[in-house]
Amino acid sequence: MRLTDKTIRSAKPQDKPYKLADGGGLYLEVSPAGNKVWRMKYRVGGKEKKLTIGAYPGVSLFDAREAAMKAKRALSDGSDPAREKQAAMRAARLAEINTFEAVSREWQRLKVRTLTPIVSARLLAEMEKDVFPQIGKRPVSALTPGEVLDCVRRVEKRSPYMAANTLQRIRAVMRYAVQLGLAANNPASELTGVVHVPRAQKRPALSRGEIREFFQRTVETGMYYLTQDAFRLLMLTFVRPGELCGAKWCEFDMVRAEWRIPPERMKMREAHVVPLSRQALAVLERLQERRRQSPYVFPSVSAKAGHLWVGTLSRAMIYSGFQDKATPHGFRALASTVLNEEGFPPDVIERQLAHAERNKVRAAYHRAEYMADRRRMMQWWADFIDRQVAAA
Repeated sequence: MRLTDKTIRSAKPQDKPYKLADGGGLYLEVSPAGNKVWRMKYRVGGKEKKLTIGAYPGVSLFDAREAAMKAKRALSDGSDPAREKQAAMRAARLAEINTFEAVSREWQRLKVRTLTPIVSARLLAEMEKDVFPQIGKRPVSALTPGEVLDCVRRVEKRSPYMAANTLQRIRAVMRYAVQLGLAANNPASELTGVVHVPRAQKRPALSRGEIREFFQRTVETGMYYLTQDAFRLLMLTFVRPGELCGAKWCEFDMVRAEWRIPPERMKMREAHVVPLSRQALAVLERLQERRRQSPYVFPSVSAKAGHLWVGTLSRAMIYSGFQDKATPHGFRALASTVLNEEGFPPDVIERQLAHAERNKVRAAYHRAEYMADRRRMMQWWADFIDRQVAAA
């Protein structure tokens, strides 16, 4: 006689587990604790096996019978339903583990070897802000082009450039997932061309005549002394803003008047030496007098990295009235323009800018450091800035 819901509900626990058969191998097992679990017994290769379907009432009588019928169809096709269920459970567990966020963080740990710490931290922060809240919990094996596109479109409303970068990173993470066998395809690869990025414009930079006005504004607006000195040292050394913000005291040799930036902090992953002018040394000595218990020249208690953030410099320039007129990175363009116009050798300027040599043959043989020439040039540049600031 087949089971009914009334029979199942009225089944009471006994001292030992017992079974209520429904027919065709399906039965309900009642434990001494009163738990009721659907199971099905069957035979494969002459051996009796057991398939656990689920607990009642979460799995109803109707659902249990449907599951039993599905298992019988699998048996007739030559499959083992218990083994299939175990494989499905393993796949589900893997999907939970291999979410887009989890795979992204693993990819980031590998990628960090080829990026500077500042760039690596920025990329992760952008993913945490724009991507993980949208698709972070999705299994990489189930992510669709539509989901990726929705995520990218949200960023595009704020910035097409950022949206293009976001799509590029999602594509890289999914390529990594495919390489590991965690996903069958890369949904981001199907979205080539969906984001229109306006033609890139050169970063705005100060002109010679605006140097004095800029430094006046840093004082008039009540800019924090550490930010003021960061701008002074940035202009005197014209390193990249990220290289300045992450500067550590151990990188500076005040006796030799040199700043040695290690390769892991350089964009081109090569160590870089910056000859320090008298004015740059004066800024550093002033900062040393107010030094905190931090390895960083420009420490920050609020930033995750523990040092001044590049975005702080950008916001400070906007607050000083230089929005659309100049950027922190533009100090490099200013120095390059002035030094070239003043007749300094292009090779010396490019070496001090730590630019990569585009000609690979030339790069292989042209390793000159031009240190003496660079020292003279950097002192001339610092004196030039002083003259501009002092000009009436």
